[in-house]
Amino acid sequence: MTPIWPELQYNDWKDTCATLHRWCQIVGKIRLRQSPWLNHSWHATFYVTARGITTSAIPYNDRSFDIEFDFIDHRVHIRVSDGMTRTLELRPRSVADFYRELFAHMNDLGLTVQIHGAPNEVPGPIPFTQDETHAAYDPEYSGRYWRLLVQADRVMKQFRARFIGKCSPVHLFWGSFDLAVTRFSGASAPEHPGGVPNCPDWVTREAYSQEVSSSGFWPGSDALPMSLFYAYAYPAPPGFKNVKVRPDKAYYEETFGEFVLPYDEVRLAASPDAMLLEFLQSTYEAAADLGRWNRPALEQHR
Repeated sequence: MTPIWPELQYNDWKDTCATLHRWCQIVGKIRLRQSPWLNHSWHATFYVTARGITTSAIPYNDRSFDIEFDFIDHRVHIRVSDGMTRTLELRPRSVADFYRELFAHMNDLGLTVQIHGAPNEVPGPIPFTQDETHAAYDPEYSGRYWRLLVQADRVMKQFRARFIGKCSPVHLFWGSFDLAVTRFSGASAPEHPGGVPNCPDWVTREAYSQEVSSSGFWPGSDALPMSLFYAYAYPAPPGFKNVKVRPDKAYYEETFGEFVLPYDEVRLAASPDAMLLEFLQSTYEAAADLGRWNRPALEQHR
């Protein structure tokens, strides 16, 4: 039987993860280019589906289209509102090869889109058309990643439903490659210092222009090679990092400036849903209480 919460060790799939991340950035930049701006870059994100992850509908003149990564059949589907479709196979192939075929199909469909030609938020970005380095694809591990997202998305939506203030959807940011949900206090925040690698400071500053408590899932990187759930506040109120959050397996990661809960602790728990909800709720309470949020006005009391 396939585990509901599958094992996903970063080092077992890091090459596939790096390649898939860049493929997602190409598709994400198409949505970014064609979609009206929404606060905090919400117009650019992906959403979890019953087969993979999707852009949702993207406007194009009097038509619309979407692009979906299908991790069951391991294909990318481009679907247009006039009924036209094209498909790419997900297999071991370079970023440059993926880029060429994707845009060839886009042009065949009459979808002419120009994007910024290099990835964001990754060290040493290689232009997409020149990237022959990242070329791994393991369908087993991309499938595990998607099945994990299905579970995380489901639980994070339960958590989101408890809040009636301004709150993001549960969505996947292709820049940082994390599934996130963000709650807002309603107050303005001090200007963010910026400095995110290969990301314009004005984007970061607009994203953090208001006080937030944010949490989500991240698959890891060479700097922190493990899959994990995270939570942080911006601005972090005094004493935030010293709060004893729940469950006991969660801790404050000094280098990244956020609370983390290793994914393995969740998947191996007697009740993964309960453990994850406890982490999301307790880290939010730490941010909201220390930050003096008006919790009675912001939370669902049904």
